[in-house]
Amino acid sequence: MRLDDERESSYVEDRRGSSSGRGGGMSMGTAMMLWPLIRPLLRTKFGWAIIGIGVVAYMAGLNPLALVGGGGMQSHTPVNKAKEDKQVVFMKKVLAGTEDVWKAIFAKHGARYKEPRLVIYRGYTHSGCGGAQAEMGPFYCPADKKVYLDLSFFDELAHKLNAPGDFAQAYVLAHEIGHYVQDLQGTLDKVQKAKQSWGRSSARSNALQVKVELQADCYAGIWGHYAQQKFHILEPGDIDEALNAASSIGDDTLMKKAGRAVRPDAFTHGSSAQRVAWFKRGFETGDIRQCNTFR
Repeated sequence: MRLDDERESSYVEDRRGSSSGRGGGMSMGTAMMLWPLIRPLLRTKFGWAIIGIGVVAYMAGLNPLALVGGGGMQSHTPVNKAKEDKQVVFMKKVLAGTEDVWKAIFAKHGARYKEPRLVIYRGYTHSGCGGAQAEMGPFYCPADKKVYLDLSFFDELAHKLNAPGDFAQAYVLAHEIGHYVQDLQGTLDKVQKAKQSWGRSSARSNALQVKVELQADCYAGIWGHYAQQKFHILEPGDIDEALNAASSIGDDTLMKKAGRAVRPDAFTHGSSAQRVAWFKRGFETGDIRQCNTFR
């Protein structure tokens, strides 16, 4: 990507220097995941010893799930600060590009686009939606209108998911900004209300969530379309990087990598083919009306 002359967004919170520890305590989600493991340990002295080790590790900023082999994809490789600083600058420039593109699109439709904030961290930090940690991957939090990005995810994207490249990283951020756009449109609120009305219908909820994620992929393509028109950012191979990233994080591909059977009813983000198709639709048309995945 050619971003040398582009501006950097000022809507970025860099928490890398203060995000490795757990600070304000364990999130409810983490506690609930650990309870089935903790409960039987309470019955023996040896179990209490394990719990004590886990607490010490947690306070030191480590993931307690790693002690029982459930620690997600967090990277423990040494951090190259100079390289990472350049990566932060790159993210700021990509974010600025999304601001310019979506401001123009919203203005065209008689609406105002207010910039979201991007929180960059490593390890752990707090969000309006609860604790944010590396294992969760990038996400958008509607409660505080912020995108959370642990930079170690890009290490995983490149080395474990075989999706390297700067445009692959830009696609990930553009996808999360797509969720913010959905929030402004009222889509996320409608989806949440629908899920609540269905109660325990996980299959229906999953299917609806797939539509949300595929629309965000399409919106990422919309950003790529107009960013190229406005700033001529693309270099040979960039679009292939985005398509490869979209394919690498499709639900079916991830299930296969994990040695699990592919179950479409358990999809939450869409298949590799779907994610690629919706990104391409947004990129090729530049028409936000073509991103209606809810039809």
